[in-house]
Amino acid sequence: MLLAGKKSFLVTMWELALRRGFSVGMMREMPVTQIQRKGVQTASAGFSIGNRKIGPGEPVYIIAELSANHNQSFEQAVNIIHAAKEAGAEAVKLQTYTADTITIRSSRECFHIKGGTLWDGRTLHDLYAEAHTPWEWQPELKRIANGLGLDLFSSPFDGTAVDFLEQMNVPAYKVASPELVDIPLIEKIARTGKPIILSTGMATIEEISEAVEAASRSGAANIALLKCTSSYPASAQEMNLRTIPELVQRFQCPVGLSDHTMDIAVPVASVALGACIIEKHLTLSRAHKGPDSDFSLEPQEFREMVKAVRTAEQALGQVHFGATEKENSSRAFRRSLFVVKDVLRGEPFTEENVRSIRPADGLHTRHLPEILGGVAACDIAGGTPFRWDFLADSAVRKAK
Repeated sequence: MLLAGKKSFLVTMWELALRRGFSVGMMREMPVTQIQRKGVQTASAGFSIGNRKIGPGEPVYIIAELSANHNQSFEQAVNIIHAAKEAGAEAVKLQTYTADTITIRSSRECFHIKGGTLWDGRTLHDLYAEAHTPWEWQPELKRIANGLGLDLFSSPFDGTAVDFLEQMNVPAYKVASPELVDIPLIEKIARTGKPIILSTGMATIEEISEAVEAASRSGAANIALLKCTSSYPASAQEMNLRTIPELVQRFQCPVGLSDHTMDIAVPVASVALGACIIEKHLTLSRAHKGPDSDFSLEPQEFREMVKAVRTAEQALGQVHFGATEKENSSRAFRRSLFVVKDVLRGEPFTEENVRSIRPADGLHTRHLPEILGGVAACDIAGGTPFRWDFLADSAVRKAK
């Protein structure tokens, strides 16, 4: 069924493009945005979650991912939400699934986790039974988060979770990287009409395009993408953050970062490359061992990340040339031409008695070749800013 859906999407994209005058060769090379400009629907450049505008020119939207770090304690989940607020997050994200909605109980080899992960040797069902957030908690967690001024939304992992979250009236949805290929789930989320954030870990550009098109044609007007590396924890070498501006260029929508590294430098670097959303796992302490604790930040680390992101935002500023307001006073310390030794009337100006030095009170340094070899019109004390009337050559003075 998924394969059929993928084929249908790809055929549709190619047919639309070919009808609008693109050759097959052009289709293989062109950015997605060129196809979109010919009529394929595209996501908007920015949107709001609750009262918060998200997109280019807006402050980075910072999401604290609760994930499994509650360790099946409601009190711990509440404490993480409070810690998120204190650390500077603007939203908390949950995950809405049960072990039976995300997988099945099976002893078959393919349901056993392997490959060098933190969870090797466990079955999927066993892991998700431990990691899930009880659904009965979630409406109350939303009430608590909203009371603190935080948005709260979730990643649903099947259609029943979408229905449940609609009853909670969440303001947005997040699609986890492994679910990016679940086209029916994306279509169901899109039909809610709420903003949808798609995480792109492991995905090819074709898979991302398919997911975006599925969301768009199903009613999602507000779509964002998150660059993600689906390893836990991820290393900086795996991040490939230069993908962020490429996603912006191809899909013309807000792009952010879902980060699983243990360093705050990676999200800060992503901001410099255009990320407008940062999602990061938060735990009260990595000593509270759980399925996700080893790739989660502690509150002080999260706070430092937020501070660094806000500093990076300020540092990016805008394209600007010339002195800033605070630089104006420093202009006095630029180089200019000075008489650096006493010169008597009639003496020639040389590299020994006229130099480019700080401060900026003399003539511009570009005039030094015109001055050297000229003759002093008067006695000049060393340390005097050079002026045109120091030159005895009347023709030179007149020209200046």
